[in-house]
Amino acid sequence: HRTKAMAMIGMTIGITFSMSLILSPLLYQHLGVPGIFALTGVLAVLAMLIVAFVIPNPVLTRFHSETEASGKRLGEVLRNKDLLRLDFGIFSLHAILMSVFMQVPFLLTNDGLSAEQHWRVYLPVMLIAFLLMVPAIILAEKKCKIKQVMLGAIALAALGQLALLLFHGSILSIAAALLLFFAAFNVLEATLPSLISKTAPLAAKGTAMGVYNTSQALGLFVGGAAGGILSQHFGAAAVFEFGAVLIGIWLYLAYGMKAPPAVKNLMFHISALSAEDARRLEQKLKAVMGVAEASVMADEGVAYLKVDSRR
Repeated sequence: HRTKAMAMIGMTIGITFSMSLILSPLLYQHLGVPGIFALTGVLAVLAMLIVAFVIPNPVLTRFHSETEASGKRLGEVLRNKDLLRLDFGIFSLHAILMSVFMQVPFLLTNDGLSAEQHWRVYLPVMLIAFLLMVPAIILAEKKCKIKQVMLGAIALAALGQLALLLFHGSILSIAAALLLFFAAFNVLEATLPSLISKTAPLAAKGTAMGVYNTSQALGLFVGGAAGGILSQHFGAAAVFEFGAVLIGIWLYLAYGMKAPPAVKNLMFHISALSAEDARRLEQKLKAVMGVAEASVMADEGVAYLKVDSRR
């Protein structure tokens, strides 16, 4: 059930992010900025207590290539051009997100909406964007159109950036631009990890996800820093131009990416095998119709398969 559990964690992060945009103006109204930081500290302490006293210690732990990073696989991952395209994508997406929110609150305030009322824009935008995400995800996964959906979402995010650049003179136009961006953001946030999983070599999946997550964190840092510097020295328009250029580069790189095969990842526990027996089992599994890739890890006691879901 690891895949389901990871999906639930990802959904929780996405929902929390959406809620934070809506609740922050209300918290600011009642607690102020110092109160928001204090609340963050309280939540962190609560999380520590949950980890310490609620979550059980695993009885048995072993390394799993599909979820943990391995230094031996790092070179293989960094040489994979399609994985690098996806890494640049998540870097760009979060860099743009941070840079945008260095400016949007000021634009809304300048257009006459006080900071305490910003949730009136964020709430409908997030709800509608979430509803728009669902059919796109179904099309991507069920109809095997994940690359087409990804390219469409990147183009939509680019339109959102251009709309913020050119039409930020009213609250309604800002809300419309944010809706374009977040409809795309939600789709990309949901599909990019799936693309990593489908694209990465079986034995290096955990390492590929590690590089991907690191790229995401770097994007948050670069977007915040670049947004502040550009805003201070060149004005709000430069921030949106930065985002438009970054997403334009991503769209160009993503267009050249190979469409991933329609596969799902499976993991089976196996009994103890010698290295030679594991190699022979791997060859037999690769010969089975519908198996796109197989990797038997004798030291982990598992066999990883990429299976063509149509065969």
